[in-house]
Amino acid sequence: MTEMRTKGWWLLMVAMLCLTYTWAEAKTIKVGAAINMTGPASTWGQYHAKGMGDYFRYVNEVKGGVGGNKIELILVDTQYKVPEAQAAVKRFAVQDQVDMIATWSTGEGLAAKPMVQQYKIPTINFSTGWEILTPPVDYMYLPFGSYRMDCYAILAYIKTIHRTKDKPKVGLLTYNNAYGRSIHQPSKEYAEKVGIDIVAIEEFPPKTVDLTTELLRLQKSGASYIFLQMLPAAIITTLKSADRINYQPMFLGTWTSTDPDFFKQGQGLIKDRLIIQFPGCVPGDKTPGIKLVQTLMEKYKTVSTFDAAYWEGIVVASIMERAFQRAYERKKEINRETITEALETFHNEDFGGLVPPVTYTKTNHEASFMARIVRVKEDGSFIPLTQFFDPSKEKIKLIK
Repeated sequence: MTEMRTKGWWLLMVAMLCLTYTWAEAKTIKVGAAINMTGPASTWGQYHAKGMGDYFRYVNEVKGGVGGNKIELILVDTQYKVPEAQAAVKRFAVQDQVDMIATWSTGEGLAAKPMVQQYKIPTINFSTGWEILTPPVDYMYLPFGSYRMDCYAILAYIKTIHRTKDKPKVGLLTYNNAYGRSIHQPSKEYAEKVGIDIVAIEEFPPKTVDLTTELLRLQKSGASYIFLQMLPAAIITTLKSADRINYQPMFLGTWTSTDPDFFKQGQGLIKDRLIIQFPGCVPGDKTPGIKLVQTLMEKYKTVSTFDAAYWEGIVVASIMERAFQRAYERKKEINRETITEALETFHNEDFGGLVPPVTYTKTNHEASFMARIVRVKEDGSFIPLTQFFDPSKEKIKLIK
């Protein structure tokens, strides 16, 4: 009897030691997100935060974290201002000691890049400006193909559907900042390659409330296709101004063209006439990716309808979590160094159709180069017009 009690006592002690060791080993994985929550077009940032927050909450509550380690999301509002983003990244690096960062706009990502590289913190930028990945690329990542890919895909689509023998005439209408100008150079390069005329480029400040003058110049140039690089509120302004002068070109944009306010403010204006490049899942897809989005919407109810910004928040958080998982599997440690190493093991990493398969190497952090063309309808639905394709080397397959 004494022997049994002694054995039981030892087993209890071993169990307690194991439990103590587990708690000692567990850590909080800290993610800093410097996002525009109150500045111009802040609906995008707010829904990015909702997507990230819901997914990390799901990981913590349903999956038990990553190897028992819970994820903490630290949000800072940048107000769409570069100095605020730089201050947030400095805080994340020094004060919060985060393991990974999300930065927001192209300009903010470019400004934060030297600091990210100084502190060696793996960082995913929500805006996919290709300039962010000019060498050195260390520690800066995109979640999917850059705006260079958008340019190739949009212009390839124009070339495919253009029915007359003359060259398609395309005008660019963009913000006059880093985000807007990110489509200029790739568009000009690709247009020359495939036989498209870029007949005009019009830039304007983000706070512009009337684009009649810019659209009159585009109309005079003969542009029958307008490639837009602006946030959703400005697209509403564009459509209003075009109607005012009875100018009806085809409007095409990148995946940043919509947000919840777009569909509220665009009633009677959108008229199903906006076509975008959208590199992800949409309602109607029968994939685990769209099922995940729907599960999070139903479980946490932070959004009521499918939204591109909410989707991207989930994408960024999913890539981060996968990197945490891989770091834990490989090294049993989740920190800046092991996460960086883990990201660069991604080779056609499958996210169930949420986003195209992701590949990162030491020299290429673009994630993927797979696009698809989608029509945006006034009722908020996204209707695929093509299959996914690599616009750098594949021919578009239109959906009939």
